[in-house]
Amino acid sequence: MVKQILSCDWGTTSFRLRLVNVADGKVLSAVNDGKGIAAVYDNWLQSGLPENERISFYKSILQKEINKFTESQLTGVPLIISGMASATIGITELPYSDVPLEIKAENLQVMKIDADENFQHDILLVSGIKTSDDVMRGEETMLLGCEMNNDEAFFIFPGTHSKHVTIKNKCCVDFKTYMTGEIFDLLANKSILSKSVVKNTSDQYISIFETAVKQAAAGNVLNNVFHVRSNQLFKKLSAEENYHYLSGLVIGAELKDVATWNEKIQLVCNRELAAPYLLALKTLSANGDVKYNNADEALIKGHCKLAAILL
Repeated sequence: MVKQILSCDWGTTSFRLRLVNVADGKVLSAVNDGKGIAAVYDNWLQSGLPENERISFYKSILQKEINKFTESQLTGVPLIISGMASATIGITELPYSDVPLEIKAENLQVMKIDADENFQHDILLVSGIKTSDDVMRGEETMLLGCEMNNDEAFFIFPGTHSKHVTIKNKCCVDFKTYMTGEIFDLLANKSILSKSVVKNTSDQYISIFETAVKQAAAGNVLNNVFHVRSNQLFKKLSAEENYHYLSGLVIGAELKDVATWNEKIQLVCNRELAAPYLLALKTLSANGDVKYNNADEALIKGHCKLAAILL
């Protein structure tokens, strides 16, 4: 088994690369300022290069990011990539694995790209999973890094496109996508509501957030979101308060059905998103047994499990 890996989470708009000890998952160094896959894909299209040079083009982008590390002995360290790098806009498209799928390293769809003289790192490219009408790329690797037992469990991955995943006996049997983060961004920045919302991170508006979560669970989200506008017109809430009100509406709409879930809930995300989601789940009287998993740690653990089996 290899001692170290380069662990890469390459999303549509984000890029995170870490040098990791496989044995204990310790992060030795990190680079987080690279371009997301969408921007790299646009650059690829603009390059005019033939399709058979696409992998080399993406490798050149990766090499620039690897060169940012100060460690001098990275030659030959393998690179594991999950996220959108295996999508149509990525390095090369890989097929999805179908549910039901037991969450084990050897069950994930993986492609190995051998090192060459211009890029001296073997690549393990990890694909996603699909149902008959839904897809995910990246969360499956985080699932691999989370603790599971033989009980039924429900995993929530908040984000731009939140995922709700049903697990039975360590097997993914279903999942659904909610466009929570994207809808919030569109409403807050590109709709008529943009003049009624001002971003802030104050925790003094918790009660407003909780009220909005309850309203979202009881009403229709298309009607509720217009109240952000009327809140301003009737001077019920300030633009800063409306920010938390709108956040509560979209998160409450996403989680309204989770309140009836009787099994264990595991929340997988960064700490910034954990706070509002934990509060929303509590507000909706969801099962009190909610476990928080740091998404970065789960991803790294998943990559280490892949390295132990496949490298």
